[in-house]
This record gives sequence, structure tokens and C-alpha cells, in this order.
Amino acid sequence: MKEKKAIRALVPLIKLYPWFIPSIISLGVLSSLAEGLGITMFIPFLQSLNQSVHQSTSTNFLIEFASGLFSFLPSGSRPLIIPLFIFGCILLKNLLACGNLTLFGWFNSRISHRLRSDTFSQLLSSSGSYLDTVDSGTLLNTLATETWRTSEALESLVKLIINGCTVVVFSILLLLISWQLTLLVGLIMVLISIIIQFLTRRVKVLGIEAVESNATLAKRMHQGVVGIRDIWAFGRERFEQERFDRASELVRSTFMKLGILSGVVNPLYEVLSAFLVLGILVVVLLQDRTALPILLTFLLMLYRLQPQVQQLGSNRVRFLSLVASVREVISFLDYSDKHYISSGWIPFQGLKHAISLESVSFRYNSQRDLALRDISIVIPQGKTTALVGPSGAGKSTLVNLICRFYEVTEGAIFADGRPLLELDLASWRSRIAIVSQHSHIFNATILENIAYGRLDAKEEEVVAAAKQAHAHEFIQPLTRGYDTCVGEQGIRLSGGQRQRIALARAIVRNPDILILDEATSSLDIISENLIQEALNALKQDRTVIIIAHRFSTIEQADEIVVLKDGCVVEQGHLRNLMQLNGLFARLYRLQHSNTKSKPL
Repeated sequence: MKEKKAIRALVPLIKLYPWFIPSIISLGVLSSLAEGLGITMFIPFLQSLNQSVHQSTSTNFLIEFASGLFSFLPSGSRPLIIPLFIFGCILLKNLLACGNLTLFGWFNSRISHRLRSDTFSQLLSSSGSYLDTVDSGTLLNTLATETWRTSEALESLVKLIINGCTVVVFSILLLLISWQLTLLVGLIMVLISIIIQFLTRRVKVLGIEAVESNATLAKRMHQGVVGIRDIWAFGRERFEQERFDRASELVRSTFMKLGILSGVVNPLYEVLSAFLVLGILVVVLLQDRTALPILLTFLLMLYRLQPQVQQLGSNRVRFLSLVASVREVISFLDYSDKHYISSGWIPFQGLKHAISLESVSFRYNSQRDLALRDISIVIPQGKTTALVGPSGAGKSTLVNLICRFYEVTEGAIFADGRPLLELDLASWRSRIAIVSQHSHIFNATILENIAYGRLDAKEEEVVAAAKQAHAHEFIQPLTRGYDTCVGEQGIRLSGGQRQRIALARAIVRNPDILILDEATSSLDIISENLIQEALNALKQDRTVIIIAHRFSTIEQADEIVVLKDGCVVEQGHLRNLMQLNGLFARLYRLQHSNTKSKPL
């Protein structure tokens, strides 16, 4: 039952190549038949060495077939010809086995790549609504570890099939040689299997624990790396070390138990099977010494069968220990329980008139209140629209909806009168550039970071964008200039330098729609002025959406939208909003009074 459920979990992967399993089974059966035939030929070979044994009669079909197969040959040449035939069977068996392994290597490499690629594609195509509910450590563990363990599960399944083919073929041959001995051996093998299953019954539970402990350790590693400066700042090195050690110790103990249980199978099978073989040899020979050729052939086949049964049990244990990983990956790849941003079919050629939101409401998930309520605004083409309001008012959420990182819960967003849902997602986003307070800087060169805005940008275009963003002046003195690697999250750059790199990336993209999300809020006055100067030049003839707490950056905006608790409470020009003496006017006066009271 456990195996059926586990195999059912792997079916979606196997269906990618429906011919693979029949091919593996066919090659496995042929390989086993070749080996079994070669072993059976030991009967006439041993009989050819003892003519008195050969002349004894037998009613066994297989024995008579093997004994008569070389009867047409002179008795003197049989001891030479039969070993050559046996060698040919061994050669054929190994060629077929090699073909089987080669076929599996081809299959496994493609499945492993497909798993990693599909998992990463799932990550890229899922909406923010789904990713908000998943821990980043779990995602990393699924992508980096569980995909490998799933391919290992597939490998274990294939080995189970090959072992199973050999066991079936050899069992049939053993039955044909002596059904009495075979039933006796089978009964003892069943008893051995029951003992093994009893000893390894915790493997499945440990497999689930292994996935969970791996995910916890991945989470600890990820948070330790990305949060190292905060760990230092708060003096939490010992606290984090203890948490990491606990997670690592759990991984160690879980996989140690799995290893011990898996390691018990082989020696236990070997000891019990050796006792079985020796026992049969002694009992049968004491009863009939003339049955030596048949008995030796039976024992040789049983000897070759024993490691296959042993590997069958070992691979079964290994397979069951990996079921949890298979379910983790297959569950992540399941499209039925996740939210996706669907792409439309109409290419977006550029904004001509306006972006309009009509009765837009949004919630991040069904358990939360609405983050935006009944928003209806128009963002004109070629104008600057500012979004202001207290923290948590919904400004960034509104921008996320325009970029289609999330889908609206109610209402619709239009570009030039056409719903965004109908527009090709890639072409829509290709016309947008975002410069935010936390723009991601990749662990790559400065040239690669800027060119990320437009991958086909030439080096001279990158340099021109850097000059316009006032980044060229600090890049040029660097030892390697634009080929300088900036480290994880641009750690080797200052905050102002990172922002100028992000701005250069937006400039080289040459977008129709420029979104500035707190782009200068955390910078010193010099960096802010440099970036503000570059932004003013970049805003010309573009549709600009600004999110800012510093009202000095939005005083020249063509339209200001004031948000509070997810609703639009005011809208208009700066002068009109000041005359209303509402929320914007209070925030504006409060900020200016605080600025004037601060010493220079």
C-alpha cells in the first residue's frame, strides 16, 4: 500500500516519458533471462563431466531441456562448448544491463533537470499572493534539496523494477528446477522480509522528519546569511548559533537513523540467506548425492537471486524514505492550489492615454481585511502622479497591482481603455521600470547589474545611463571599473551608490512608465540631490508614479492621490490639497515644521 501511494506520487514524472518504464522492464527481463539461461546451462555442463549422472532420468522439463540442448554435440566437446555458451549468456546479460543503466542515466538526467527547471519556473510564475504564504527557507530547500531527493526516489523505483524483474525470472526458473525447494526458500524469504519490514517500519516517518528538518536548517542558513548585520548589531551571535546547531543536530540525528535503518538491511539479508543456502545444501545432499549438478545449479541461481532480493529490500527502504520529498516537490509543482498571474494575448505597444483603476479592491488573502477599497483613479500618460499617505495606507499595494505582481480582488485596471488582463504580461512589464528604496542588487558586476534593465544594451549605453544617474563618477575610479563585482545585495557599495546603480538600470531600460517607490527616502542629502537631479531628467515625457514620504519630492507632481486605510481620501494639485486643509495639508505642515526644527 505504501509503495502504491509512493509510485502514484511519481506518476506525473514518469508520464513525461511513457515509453521508459516498458523499456526498463523489457531490458530487465531480457537481462535476467540471459543470466538465468547461463546459470541453467551449468546442469548439462556438470553432467558432461559425469556421464553417469547424465544418464539418469528426470521428469523435470527444464532439466530435460537443458540436458538435451547440447545432445547433438560429441560428448568430448561439450565441456568446452557449454562454457562458451555460458560466457555468451553472461556477456549478453551485461550488455543488456549496461543498456538499462545507460537508458536510466539518460532518463534521470532529464528528469532531474526538468524537476529543477519546473520548480524554478513555478517560483517565477506564482503570484505574490502565494509566495507571501511560503517561507523562503522552504522554497530554497525544495529547489536545492528535495528535487535531488525526488530524482533519487525515481532511481530507487527503477532499481526496484530491475530487481523485481530479476527476482520474478529467477523464481520461475527455480520453480522449474525444483518447486519443492523453491517453495521452501520462498517461505523462508517471506519470513526474512517480515523481519526486515518490522525493523525498518519507521523509515517512512523518518523520511517526513528528514524533509522537515532540512527545511528548518535551510531557513536558519538563509536567515543567518541575509540577516548577519542585524545579528551583529543586536549581539545575537550566540542565540543564532544555538538555533542553527539545534537545526543541524536534528538533520544529523534524522539522517543518521535513516542511514542505520538502511544499513541494517544488507547484512541481515546476507546472514539469514547464507544460513538458508548452507542448510539446503546439507539437507538435500544427505538425501541424494546424485542430484549434485541440479542442486549446485539451484544454489548458484539462488546465490545470484539472493543479492537481488537483498537489494529489493534495501531499495524499497530507500524509496519509502524519499516519499516525503517526492510529495513535497509534486505538491509544489501542483498548479491546482496556487495563484498565478495569467498573461493576456495582446502585445502592449506603449501607453498612449492613461492608466485607470475602476472600483479596485484588494486583499492579500482571504483571512485579512481589504488592503484597498473601491479605488477609482486615473494616471495620465506623460504626467507625474504622486501617491501619499500614512504607512499602511496601500500605496505600495496599488503599485504592485499596476505591475501585476498581484491580481485585483474586485474591479479592474485598464491601460488606454483595455483591461490589463488582456495584455501580454511580458510586454506590459517591459514598459515599466521600478526604482525602490530596496532595489535588489545582484551579486554580479556593475555592468551586469545596470544591463539587467535591458539585456541587449551595449556597453556604451550602460555607461551613458550610469553618467545620467551620476554613477559613473564613483564607478570609474574603481580598480576594475564596470567589471567590479559588488557582492551580495551590493554590500561593497554605499546606500547612495546602490540607488544610483538601480536608477541607471531604470534609465537603460528606457521605460514608458517609471515607478519611484521611496527611491530617496534613506539617503544622505548629497546622494538624494544627485538622484533627484537624475530623476528630474528621467521624468521628462514619461508616465511617472511616485511613492514618497518626503513631500519635497512630490511638490512638482501633476496630480497627488492621498490614501488612508486603503481608500482615496483626497486628490488634486498641491495648492488645491493645501486649501482643503485635510489629511494632506496636516501631513505636509507637520513634515515641514519637523524639518525646520532640526539643526543643520
